[in-house]
Amino acid sequence: MVTEQPTFEVRVADGALEAVEEHLRRAGFFAATPAADVCAEIYLGYGLSEPLRRRPTVARPEPADLPLAACRVRHVDEAVRAGGAFSLGTWEPTWAADDYARAVGLVRDAIAEGEVYQVNLVQHLAAAFEGDPGGVAMALSAFAPLHPRPLAGDGWAIVSATPELFLARRGRRVWTMPIKGTRPAGGAAELQASVKDAAEHVMIVDLERNDLGRICEPGSVAWPEFMRARPMAGVEHLVSVVEGTACQDVGFAEAVRAMFPGGSVTGAPKIAALDHINMLEPVGRGASMGALGTVWPNGDFELALTIRTFAIVGDRIHLWVGGGVVWDSDPIAEVEESWVKARPLLEAIRAAARTKVAA
Repeated sequence: MVTEQPTFEVRVADGALEAVEEHLRRAGFFAATPAADVCAEIYLGYGLSEPLRRRPTVARPEPADLPLAACRVRHVDEAVRAGGAFSLGTWEPTWAADDYARAVGLVRDAIAEGEVYQVNLVQHLAAAFEGDPGGVAMALSAFAPLHPRPLAGDGWAIVSATPELFLARRGRRVWTMPIKGTRPAGGAAELQASVKDAAEHVMIVDLERNDLGRICEPGSVAWPEFMRARPMAGVEHLVSVVEGTACQDVGFAEAVRAMFPGGSVTGAPKIAALDHINMLEPVGRGASMGALGTVWPNGDFELALTIRTFAIVGDRIHLWVGGGVVWDSDPIAEVEESWVKARPLLEAIRAAARTKVAA
């Protein structure tokens, strides 16, 4: 029987994936005879992408003190603890709507100059918080998140309602399910007719094909599902599946590094998009736009992309939401799209909150 394990944390980007992999090896993962009856909850923060940036600009300040990576080994049958009561204050955005719209315009300028084709921009919201993060997870369960179990460490917790798969592995099969294109619930027909959303989606599928090709057998990468409208997390999304056969010796860290951070939350080309994100967004992305999921001792894993994800640190709760900007993007419409994604989540936890606390 596995006793409760403390959460292993990494706070330096260089070598973080290898540190997590080594921690798991010491716990009996990835061995010829792997450990039985255990799994590991994994969190990978967007800040792990910092070494990939090419422009020597200072990283944006983080609004929440979180590790860059964390994992906790647990028994596979460990029950999810029932969530307790919590209270919320008033949500406050870091970006004013006009500033967010102005950043969209600057991305369009960069596209016109040929620097990028698409950049994902994210805004940050925060509110006062008291109580149990597990209660937030319960409030979000109606959205059927890919990873509903909260992950917590010393003074922090991450709770996700994400519907998007970042990367999964079963044996040598690896796949991702990028989401690009959003409408309010019931808007599937409008979404599928949108030329702008189709262009945005195709760019990211092509990027994910390229990234998977770095770790897969030549000729094995395919896309069995392409640009299908699905209801997810209270909205409509365009979704594709991109898959391939991993090369024989590709391990956990190598597979994740090839894909991280996800194309749908960065842009194309990815490295150029990372530079523009750092120049334009006023604060760091914290728990968002990274990965959260489960690793099994035999090397299989399922990692969700941390969109629609909350971080609770001390007496504050944080949320990041955004969307992809392409040449056809309208700045005002992009601001509204970010709120289309946020509103169902904020309404769900507001309804579940016990009382309101002061900011």
